[in-house]
Amino acid sequence: MAKISVIGAGVGGMSAAARLAKQGHEVTIYENSDRSGGKCRTEWFGDYGFDTGPSLLTLPAVYRDLFIKTGKRLEHILELEPVDPAFVYNFSDGKKVVFPNLSNPNTYLEIEKTFGAKASNGWQEVINRAEKMWQVSREPFVESELKSIWQLLIRKNLISQIKQIAPLTSLRRLSEKMDLDPHLRMIVDRYATYTGSDPRSAPAVLLTIAFVESTFGAWHIKGGIGQLSIALEQRCKDLGVKFEFNSLVSKILTKANRITGLELANGKQIDTEIVVANSDAEYVYNQLLSEKVSSASGERRRLKAATKSLAGFSLLLGLDNAKGNSVSMQHHNVYFPSDYDAEFDQIFTQKIPVSDPTIYICAPKDKSLVRSDSKEAWFVLVNAPRHEPKNGWDWSKGADQYAQKIIKKLDTLGLDVSRRLDFMKYRTPADLESYAMAPGGSIYGTSSNSTTSAFLRARNRSKVTGLFCVGGSAHPGGGLPLVGISAEIVASAIGKA
Repeated sequence: MAKISVIGAGVGGMSAAARLAKQGHEVTIYENSDRSGGKCRTEWFGDYGFDTGPSLLTLPAVYRDLFIKTGKRLEHILELEPVDPAFVYNFSDGKKVVFPNLSNPNTYLEIEKTFGAKASNGWQEVINRAEKMWQVSREPFVESELKSIWQLLIRKNLISQIKQIAPLTSLRRLSEKMDLDPHLRMIVDRYATYTGSDPRSAPAVLLTIAFVESTFGAWHIKGGIGQLSIALEQRCKDLGVKFEFNSLVSKILTKANRITGLELANGKQIDTEIVVANSDAEYVYNQLLSEKVSSASGERRRLKAATKSLAGFSLLLGLDNAKGNSVSMQHHNVYFPSDYDAEFDQIFTQKIPVSDPTIYICAPKDKSLVRSDSKEAWFVLVNAPRHEPKNGWDWSKGADQYAQKIIKKLDTLGLDVSRRLDFMKYRTPADLESYAMAPGGSIYGTSSNSTTSAFLRARNRSKVTGLFCVGGSAHPGGGLPLVGISAEIVASAIGKA
């Protein structure tokens, strides 16, 4: 039995801890804040509950597997509800298309009704190509420990697989080659932002998101997605995992390139054989590990070479329909601007807040998230540049004005927010950096803005003996499904007691 310390009680850290405890290890989680969940939280303010991190669950099989292998089935603990429609996409020219949940044929019909038969046929081509990409990339890229590019170069059928994945083609270029309707290209572009990336640079393989969403569906957890974090914490405790809250790890201790322990901010030192870091990889390698740890130098170089992911500016809006006109909204709503390219230019090149951003609104049809039937809790998110006071944007200034600008845009879209506004709170990239220990407020650590981006993410098994990385900034990437998969990879790499 190994003594294992986990840094961070996020979803990745707790998922790994549960699997490792089930394997017979002694596991303790050290968490900086006073609660578990990391970015995956359902937070209450007065009469309103908000999912302030992930707002939907895809690939629920990842967590079904985790729960059934560590104890009771997921469905015995949480109430999963399919979100139908999955998404409603709104465009600046007034057009709108609804994507039903778990039904490609109905999606094709909706696209045809709005944009015509050619556009519908184009989306069928997208799904077919995305499925082929998923089949090729799922096992070697997503579900396996990615140690080096060589393990991919020696695979059978390499040439045909490369043709499907199109590694030298960007997501934007692929949709142009497919001659998609311009509205549908914007939907494809949005898949790049799922990984904090620019569609003009991100690899075409991100098209797999279209297949995953349409095939495995969009799901909500009654009471909020943050209920997943609560369930994971309880599962960990049932398995004997110890939690040390309000315990900031200040150093990872090593000797001869091998893990020997942790040091907390209060000076206390913890002896441990293995460390699983569920912190941002850049923070782990540049802040927690000493510069003298030579075996970490390669990982530091890769992280430095990678483009950092975009950040997010969010609004938590409590709306009271007794004060104004209620507006019919679905669970997941996207409002695209007239100039989508300007958004990416402003974020990645100019490093300024987006003047006319894409607006995502999560408006759950979950009565357990409000205290009154007349009220609604909206989580509003726009893409934003990182918090970089010296070389970019300083989010400690002007945030209130930017929040008001977004509310004004929501009113312009006919959503009657100002009159119904009962509660409002905003969160900037600087806030995310502060409470989630995410440098710059980058949601996913590094972006996918290159063909080699997968190899620039932190590896699950570090060259520092005894150190493992889990979570959105490590392989295979961000989002609840991939974070859960990273935990499975780490637990498998460490092995049974």
